[in-house]
Amino acid sequence: MDKNNDELYPCEFPVKVMGMVSADFDLLVVEIVRRHCQDLTEGCVHTRTSSGGTYMSVTVTFTAESRNQLEALYAELNQHEKIKMVL
Repeated sequence: MDKNNDELYPCEFPVKVMGMVSADFDLLVVEIVRRHCQDLTEGCVHTRTSSGGTYMSVTVTFTAESRNQLEALYAELNQHEKIKMVL
């Protein structure tokens, strides 16, 4: 099976991003995701703070249109200095 097969798209896709807790971390993540997917829907963002209160995860679920879109999104997220991990 070809991994670049775009027959899998469009599909609902969650991306989870982790970083240090800050007042605007979730806004940063949404801003980056929005550059790659403009039609985010109400309720598509979920945040969670670690039990120790040091880290925060932001999950954004959106409709992925292609593998290229996801690769570009992951590349930009992974380049940002405030982002520690992307799943």
